[in-house]
Amino acid sequence: MHGISFRIQICVKELLATDVLLKLLFHLPVNYPSTVPDISVNSDQLTRAQCVEVKDKLLEQAKKHLSEPMVHDLILWLQQHLQDVIKQSAAVSNEKTTLSKGTEDGIWMLLLHLDHMRAKAKYVKTLEKWASNLRLTGRLMFIGKIILILLQGDRSSIKEYLILQKTSKVDVDSSGKKCKEKMMSVLCETEVQSQHKRFQTFEVKEYSTLEELQKEFETAGLTALFSEFVPPLLK
Repeated sequence: MHGISFRIQICVKELLATDVLLKLLFHLPVNYPSTVPDISVNSDQLTRAQCVEVKDKLLEQAKKHLSEPMVHDLILWLQQHLQDVIKQSAAVSNEKTTLSKGTEDGIWMLLLHLDHMRAKAKYVKTLEKWASNLRLTGRLMFIGKIILILLQGDRSSIKEYLILQKTSKVDVDSSGKKCKEKMMSVLCETEVQSQHKRFQTFEVKEYSTLEELQKEFETAGLTALFSEFVPPLLK
């Protein structure tokens, strides 16, 4: 019903005197190949900006292969052109250094996982206050015991939020004393892309099924983000 998702790892050799391991996540929608797949790119050897550039180039190539199976061709193209993409990304990055800092950062997205909330009402009120003060939008999502925070906003505000989340006493421990959040995981921090829908508000939502949560991500153009980070939390 929702298409399929799968990972591919490839190693591109002889690039900048080192091997580059690329981790690719493809989500093929139900109407693939009439529609291009969602693609996520990660690599320990590349910067986040370079991964985004690689992803954008893959999507450009995908549009040239509409109506025909394309994943294998995209992998071959990437192996042959990765070095050119990285060089081009570096050139664009150098140009950006001449821009003002306000336009350089753009809009970013943050996905967090919290282990638990003991003082839930107070915790939620605090998160709503931070989001409002920092002009962040997104969702605080509950499904069973899983708690996710999805935020969008200026990168400086995202970073300030992370500092607040890590250093403020937002919950209570088992004895009822105020405590800092020590069991938070940053699942993803990346720049918002053109295919991502911008949230207009920050909302607290509870979901009774995984399908409801998945629909929330899909509506926001975040199918690949859901497939990569949410299912592992259920294991």
